Amino acid sequence: MIVALVAVFAVVYVAIALEHPIGVTKASSALIGAGLLWTIYALSTGDQDRVEHELTETVAVTARIVFFLFGAMTIVEVIDAHDGFAVVTSRIRPRTLVGLLWLIALVTFVLSAVLDNLTTTIVMVSLVGKLLHREPDRLLFASIVVIAANAGGAWSPMGDVTTTMLWIGGQISALGIVSALFTASAVNLLVPLTIASRQFTGRSFSQGPESRVSPVPPFERNLMFLLGIGILVFVPAFKQWTHLPPFMGILFGLGVLWLAGELLHRSEGAGRERKTVAHALSRIDHSSIVFFLGILFAVATLEHSKILADLADWLNRTIGRQDVIVILLGLLSAIVDNVPLVAASMSMYSLSQFPTDSFIWEFIAYCAGTGGSILIIGSAAGVAAMGIEKIKFGWYLRHVGWLALIGYFAGAAVYLAQHQWLK
Repeated sequence: MIVALVAVFAVVYVAIALEHPIGVTKASSALIGAGLLWTIYALSTGDQDRVEHELTETVAVTARIVFFLFGAMTIVEVIDAHDGFAVVTSRIRPRTLVGLLWLIALVTFVLSAVLDNLTTTIVMVSLVGKLLHREPDRLLFASIVVIAANAGGAWSPMGDVTTTMLWIGGQISALGIVSALFTASAVNLLVPLTIASRQFTGRSFSQGPESRVSPVPPFERNLMFLLGIGILVFVPAFKQWTHLPPFMGILFGLGVLWLAGELLHRSEGAGRERKTVAHALSRIDHSSIVFFLGILFAVATLEHSKILADLADWLNRTIGRQDVIVILLGLLSAIVDNVPLVAASMSMYSLSQFPTDSFIWEFIAYCAGTGGSILIIGSAAGVAAMGIEKIKFGWYLRHVGWLALIGYFAGAAVYLAQHQWLK
């Protein structure tokens, strides 16, 4: 059974990593893998009651993550439907290219912590395309946006799906991850940003955003932006106050946003439909949600069969140092998807052994969140920027990959020093 489970999971993992070259969506690979793995596990175990209990447990754990992502993605789509992000992007008007680069990077860093790194990347890279006409400038700006979005997502429970998984699973707390990783994540961005800025020294910037009259009245745009952002920021406080899982807070907030939209647009005629939550539900990335569902079910079989526990023991015996193991995990996330990597690590180590906000969970959040910046295909943010600006893998590797690598190790060193000092 063990050999069969490992073999199937390895094939599925390769299919997910090679999603674009082979032309097969990672969602379908994850679902097929989950079905095969649970079938092998059920037939090999032969204990129907045990398998049913473990499957029910897996459904409960997975549903918390999926429901949360479902609600958060819908809220972001509602904000976008009301042109809410223009509240931020319309204020970006510096006079030099260096100033523009720093402003865009810092806005991305903060915004990705509140929203998520994928959405923020799409918004900011699209803005860069409107502001800059020279292709070399656009490509470098977009690449810095990827680094900034991944760095910003790592220190917030809302910013990256892997950090969200750790938060919902109880491995980290909202305040704990912010205080532990903010400095390291900032260094992860500031080091490559400082080096990249040297290419634009002395160059002025006069091209403003393309003039466009928004069809959404300013009051509606500002209200839905502030309400949506407020709900997302409110969720960690809701969890801390009620001790209910985060998905309850995000669904509650979605209901409030839905009601506000209905009241706001009830007297409108044509054009009302595209602003509703019902329309936003049709625009969210359902394939990503299905992928998370499939991969979490697939990884669960490795947990229940004790494969991941045995792997953790082998790594501890072979390498011996947890910091080195986690750093290697982060480097691996530049090649393969970080969602199954983090899902596997959550099953490799138990909360009884490593309680909430332990060193290993915080460092996994940092490394898995920022390691994907080293290669353009290493994160959802990178893939999005790659699609929008047609960034080539080789170009990113030559011009930006080494910057992201330096930032990755610099941030890791800062976190390790900070942890050692506070211990």
